[in-house]
Amino acid sequence: MITLGIDCGTQSLKTVALDGDSGKIVASASKTYGLIEGLPAGHAEQDPATWWDALRETVSTVLSDLGSRKSEVGGIGISGQQHGFVPLDANHQVIRPAKLWCDTSTTAQCDEIRAKLGGREKTIELAGNDILPGFTAPKILWLKQNEPANFARLAHVALPHDFLNLKLTGALRMEFGDASGTALMDVRARTWCRKVCDAIDPRLMEMLPSLGSSLEPAGTLLPLLAADWGLSPKIVVSGGGGDNMMAAIGTANTSPGVVTASLGTSGTIFACADKPVIDPQGEIAAFCDSADHWMPLLCTMNVTVATEAFRHLFGWDHARMDAEISSVPPGADGLLFLPYLQGERTPNLPHGCGVLHGMTISNLTPAHMARAAMEGVTLGMSYGLRRMESLGLKPLEIRLTGGGSQSPVWRQILADVFGYPVVTMESAEGAALGAAIQALYAATSGSSLDELAAHCSPVRHGSRLEPECSDFYADLLERQNFLREKTMSRP
Repeated sequence: MITLGIDCGTQSLKTVALDGDSGKIVASASKTYGLIEGLPAGHAEQDPATWWDALRETVSTVLSDLGSRKSEVGGIGISGQQHGFVPLDANHQVIRPAKLWCDTSTTAQCDEIRAKLGGREKTIELAGNDILPGFTAPKILWLKQNEPANFARLAHVALPHDFLNLKLTGALRMEFGDASGTALMDVRARTWCRKVCDAIDPRLMEMLPSLGSSLEPAGTLLPLLAADWGLSPKIVVSGGGGDNMMAAIGTANTSPGVVTASLGTSGTIFACADKPVIDPQGEIAAFCDSADHWMPLLCTMNVTVATEAFRHLFGWDHARMDAEISSVPPGADGLLFLPYLQGERTPNLPHGCGVLHGMTISNLTPAHMARAAMEGVTLGMSYGLRRMESLGLKPLEIRLTGGGSQSPVWRQILADVFGYPVVTMESAEGAALGAAIQALYAATSGSSLDELAAHCSPVRHGSRLEPECSDFYADLLERQNFLREKTMSRP
């Protein structure tokens, strides 16, 4: 059987075709897009129609590339960027553009919801997570306060992957994994939290879809779509999930003890746990995964956002950038970068900005700045990793996925900064592959999700890198923390 895995990201949508027998990706296609331009600072929005158009285009391309094997397609799975708020009316029509995870315009709404619930400590006690600008909950209150006419039309709350499942199946539901990133859910009980919802609007509970297991299918492919693509109308659409949840499946992180680091537009580190992991400080998200476990996760907002900004600034391709960075010693001869080009989530600095510190006549070069950028975003992720360690989560190794994991020099920096061995996977597709694996599980019987993930996403032989100068980077992290405290004001 072949299954399609679709990853709807912030910058692009990718579709892959997975051969379940061989465990190999046999076709793929992607479509890039951007944010809506001209919005005020802190606002980040996309038209959901953009995602649907990209999905239809890439699926058509992949099916064409499969040729006669198209008849083997038996399942579809969706991975979507987390937290995005897709407002739907009573007829399931989009009311306005989606506000995305990287939208930081909702700081005031976070404060208001938190205050109604009795403060940060009480909020975490109620739901397991703090109310942060990236999450869905404050975006709903923002709509109520800033666009009352649109809020009056609001009948259904959807997340990006839920919206695409709706377009594929005609049914709207949420699974535990992506729903846990709304801040509306009690992650311990896996139910909507009425007190949080009521703090936003008394009607909100009625607008939320039903919750269910991540391993239950979302439905079957609509007949019209099946006919359009030349597929069977019996094709199963799996529950899907957020991109981090799908990346966990795509790196065989489906049982406790495994840790994954994803280097994409944002940077995430997440583990699989057999019980909720609640951070009383609210810095580590207490999410559910999409395999019916729990998923403690840290997220930073600036990873390839920052490295790509410097690469484009200097007009380099990726090979040139790696070569330039390799020519500079660890620590960039004293140049240190705070990577908060879009604010930051961990630590919570929605109005943070980037800082280059320690400039001298000798280190003010493109190569030094590129090295400082790559080290800076990695140190930012390490801040959260140290917090995870304090909660009892200590990995034996860290599995890497995402575009940044393709850089050899970056992989060594990751091992050095994290202080743990790192490995890469045979496939770098992460979230798209995870969606395809979940679809394979939904469409077949007899194999566990763990078995399918291990079969389809093995660790790349010979990719393991050991830390070489972790003590040096531990000191550099202290310097970055000091610089942040001196230059950034926290909420």
